[in-house]
Amino acid sequence: MADQTQQIYKTLQDLLPVKSNPSLSTSVIPSLLQSIQKVAETLRSSQTISQAGTANAFGDDQLNVDVQAENVIREALAACPAVVTASSEEDPKEVSTTSDKVPNDSGEEYTVAFDPLDGSSIIAPNWTVGTIIGIWEGSSALNQSPAKKQIASILGVFGPRTTAVVAWRLDGVSVCFEIGLSATSCEIVRPDVKFASSPFKTRYFAPANLRAAAEDERYCALISKYISEKYTLRYSGGLVPDVVHALVKGHGVYISPVTEVSKAKLRRLYELAPLALIVECAGGRAVDPATGKDVLETSILDEDERGGLVCGTREEVDRVCEAFGI
Repeated sequence: MADQTQQIYKTLQDLLPVKSNPSLSTSVIPSLLQSIQKVAETLRSSQTISQAGTANAFGDDQLNVDVQAENVIREALAACPAVVTASSEEDPKEVSTTSDKVPNDSGEEYTVAFDPLDGSSIIAPNWTVGTIIGIWEGSSALNQSPAKKQIASILGVFGPRTTAVVAWRLDGVSVCFEIGLSATSCEIVRPDVKFASSPFKTRYFAPANLRAAAEDERYCALISKYISEKYTLRYSGGLVPDVVHALVKGHGVYISPVTEVSKAKLRRLYELAPLALIVECAGGRAVDPATGKDVLETSILDEDERGGLVCGTREEVDRVCEAFGI
């Protein structure tokens, strides 16, 4: 696996500004990408999806694959001296990762917040699922400016192929790209992931939290509008594959509103913030449908903070905001 990490590093040299924050590009991101490949191997060898018999700190029942993916990524973080703090949706408490670790001589310090396996509700039927990772500068992601301190994020996609979309925004430099991963190779799939400009041949929409349409006339009317305008429905029930679909096609809008009955489920630290960075670096927009504010505009105070999400092509997100009156 060490050879694969080196191969990933060499691939990233063509994509990342390695002179800035060298540990990020030479150690942290390569190790996390290697862990995504290892999670993929774990999923492919887990023929049975079952309850692990445990619950995470939020009270959510854990699957056997949730626990396995968590362990794989934790192992990767333990080998990165510059990662000093980590937390996950399965273990949502920021804890030090520096015990029993090689000393950090780089002077860089990072916090990693991650959802090891996003899409537990659709993995049993063997649909595409993913991993979501946010990388923050400093020893904590809490009470920080997400727009300034979350400097990189990764979406791992586990489908027929294993790929990863990586975003980096630091010192005025912003990049977003996709690489393909296998046990023996790492290759650039798309060196520059960007939403396309209008006009669009096909327009896509992904209406999450669809029950809310029965409670919010604005959401119901918006969905009817998409249908009448012949938008193409692309919604799997998985946050990662639905957003990555829009990135691949160059157009799309993902909508997950919140009502008094249909509560927010997406956690800001482990899902919303990392995904928002990906979308912004690809030229799109990600907003909170309750306030109309950009997701990365508001600091995260607690690991269990949740919210809704509207993200995708800027024009489409603005249209949703107008329809919701925000």
